[in-house]
Amino acid sequence: MRVRKRNGAEELIANHPQYVVDEPQKWKGRWAERFGNDNPIHIEIGMGKGQFIFGMAKANPEINYIGIDIQLSVVSYALDKLIAEEVPNLQLLRVDGSDLTNYFADSEIDQIYLNFSDPWPKTRHEKRRLTYKSFLAVDEAILRPAGEIHFKTDNQGLFEYSLASFSQYGLILQKVWLDLHSSDYEGNIMTEYEQKFASKGQPIYRVEAKFPDKTKK
Repeated sequence: MRVRKRNGAEELIANHPQYVVDEPQKWKGRWAERFGNDNPIHIEIGMGKGQFIFGMAKANPEINYIGIDIQLSVVSYALDKLIAEEVPNLQLLRVDGSDLTNYFADSEIDQIYLNFSDPWPKTRHEKRRLTYKSFLAVDEAILRPAGEIHFKTDNQGLFEYSLASFSQYGLILQKVWLDLHSSDYEGNIMTEYEQKFASKGQPIYRVEAKFPDKTKK
């Protein structure tokens, strides 16, 4: 999600290190210590202004959540929500989603959310898609055995590409929705983009995919 540069964003983030983690590489392998408990950890890569990850954290206090985005202004808008209403099981990171092995140890994460990622529609940009095999390799490394990716998009082309990419990598497609808002799925928490597209009647695509458990023979 691309937003305009926000004046004062850097200062705002610097003033709230309890929410936006400074030097997150120091917490690699120690995120349970950061949260103060051993609850499962779910992360969202590319969190937009934080509406989804904030809503998930509020709805599921027994799970720890980490919202990730590289854009300074985006992180600052997500931070606004935590300043207005403290949610103890949510932390924010301003890092690149391609470098997550720098910040998380092997098998440290339980679930990953990818919501309305940049489709990078041109073939020459395929390697930038968050469902490309190099990103999936990073995801597999930080996820526990049989960890899951939950992916939502309004972009049919990206969705079809992602289903193929997941399958070719060896993930198990557990559930697939071709029109999420017309289904009987319960408990859906929408992103900012999702609200925009759904209000126009556009279908929202969703898939839950699981990595095979390589610890089992």
